[in-house]
Amino acid sequence: MARKPTPSPAPSKASAALRLESGAAVIAALLATLPETPGVYRMIGREEKVLYVGKAKNLRKRVSTYRIPSRLSTRLARMVAETRAMEFITTHTEAEALLLEANLIKKLRPHYNILLRDDKSFPYILITADPPWPQIRKHRGPRSRKGEYFGPFASAGAVNKTLATLERAFPLRSCPDSIFASRTRPCLQYQIKRCAAPCVGRIAPEDYAAIVQEARDFLTGRSRQIQKKLDERMRAASLGLDYEKAAFYRDRIQALTEIQGRQGVAVEGMEDADVVAVHQAGDAWCIQVFFFRAGQNLGNRAYFPTQAKGAEAGEVLAAFLGQFYDGTPPPKAVLLSHAIPKLPLMAEALSLKAGRKVTLSHPRRGPKRKLVANALLNAREALGRRLSESTAQRKLLEGVAEVFGLDAAPERIEVYDNSHVFGAHAVGAMIVAGPGGFVKNAYRKFTIRTTGRPADDGGISPGDDYGMLREVLTRRFGQTLKEDPERASATWPDLLLIDGGAGHLRAALEALADLGLSNLAVAAIAKGPDRNAGRERFFQPDRPPFTLERRDPVLYFLERLRDEAHRFAIGAHRAKRSKAIGQSLLDAIPGVGGKRKRALLHHFGSARSVAGAGIEDLEKVEGISHAIAKKIYDHFHSGG
Repeated sequence: MARKPTPSPAPSKASAALRLESGAAVIAALLATLPETPGVYRMIGREEKVLYVGKAKNLRKRVSTYRIPSRLSTRLARMVAETRAMEFITTHTEAEALLLEANLIKKLRPHYNILLRDDKSFPYILITADPPWPQIRKHRGPRSRKGEYFGPFASAGAVNKTLATLERAFPLRSCPDSIFASRTRPCLQYQIKRCAAPCVGRIAPEDYAAIVQEARDFLTGRSRQIQKKLDERMRAASLGLDYEKAAFYRDRIQALTEIQGRQGVAVEGMEDADVVAVHQAGDAWCIQVFFFRAGQNLGNRAYFPTQAKGAEAGEVLAAFLGQFYDGTPPPKAVLLSHAIPKLPLMAEALSLKAGRKVTLSHPRRGPKRKLVANALLNAREALGRRLSESTAQRKLLEGVAEVFGLDAAPERIEVYDNSHVFGAHAVGAMIVAGPGGFVKNAYRKFTIRTTGRPADDGGISPGDDYGMLREVLTRRFGQTLKEDPERASATWPDLLLIDGGAGHLRAALEALADLGLSNLAVAAIAKGPDRNAGRERFFQPDRPPFTLERRDPVLYFLERLRDEAHRFAIGAHRAKRSKAIGQSLLDAIPGVGGKRKRALLHHFGSARSVAGAGIEDLEKVEGISHAIAKKIYDHFHSGG
């Protein structure tokens, strides 16, 4: 049972047997002092390392099972062989022991327990308590801001899609308070009918308050009543010949219908539930969780438990439930794909955690079974995708998610950079990367249009990097928002990475906020002192600047993304500059061909000097007659 085979197996087996006997002896010596009460035990190895955390209804009886190695599985026998000590905590009930076990497993992450790797918090939709203009927005973390919270949602993507569709039915502001307070004209969200523009007084406070209440009602499951009220208002407006208002209510009714149609499979009467399914392929596991709140499907999330080799599906599912609901409020009902050991005990523990009754069930027929079957299908497909991905690339993307606090490994990263020479031939560039590497057919370049325009016409001064970045992001997302306001396609990024520092990040956030897009994950990467690679600083909203270890593979990956964006931007800039160099102010003059153009340039030195010359000066050039000289002069001075 040694970890590594050696050329001489007999001594290795003997050594393993001695260690197993030693561990079993440690356990046997503790039995006499153990109470026959519920509790939690920890098995401790060398250097005080926690090997395993378990719970028991009867501590003495449960621990005694470890003293007979012949009855243990290979995995548990190895654990006993490494045991040097044990620690115990008694509890009043077995349900309390189960909750404590889950908490300690998440905290200590023992080597021999089945572990839930992803324990990020879930996002919610928040309607703030800011009269007279409450904001609807995504929220994650402590509920420190006053308002009403709806969720949890499976991911930031699920929240963003829900918000995008809600804005059609309930045109409430989503912009931050600072942007809201400083606006002097409506943003794009108003133009595409996603906001009522309270910032500039386009709606009365009482009308806005009515929409806020309707949004609350919808998010708490009263969608049918809202739809009926809107239908009545539409009919009344139509009878009153106010067709513009009738069309407004019609569009809101259509949006509500589309939202309900996209909720997917639902079961009547199941208002508040999670559907949890587990699938195994070899030694790999996937658990899918679907969230239903107020009768609506709030999305799903995949988890990939570790250290579950040799375990049964019910055992993996039970371990997952304990750890998952340690940090997430349990719903009223949980539907399971497999029966779990001691299901009534788990239900009792979750009820204790929630402060109300929680029911667990393993449906075998009927509508609820269809929900479980759908979750199982998603678990199988998610595990298949994970196994087919490049392991190295997946680890890098998971590292990016960890660095920037994303919900999951990003499927689409967009990186932005600008290139110009003192503002001339300015070009913005976007490159795209994902699980398959660089997505070169999705690259885009933007010729900067606002350089040289007057400021009152949206112009920027040459060399204004921030202004260029704002233009690029406005064009990229403004057009996409018009084409896909629901953000349903794969062209919506999971992360925007900007080549620049704090100022570039601020400019990007301002541009996105002006479009009503305050929920995209944005970060900036700036070169370190003396522009040394390996010392980059990273910037994110509401977070101090930070660096990564110089040998961190994620840092190398992010540098490669930045360098690819820079390469693409430089290439686009050089191509534009080369094209401009080959052009001349003289090209558009009728009657001036290549020979005369060369003669003019040799005589005056540049096209600009030709443009400033008089008719008599032009006539001095070989091959330029009075008629041609007048044509050239008129071209530059009278538009001829």
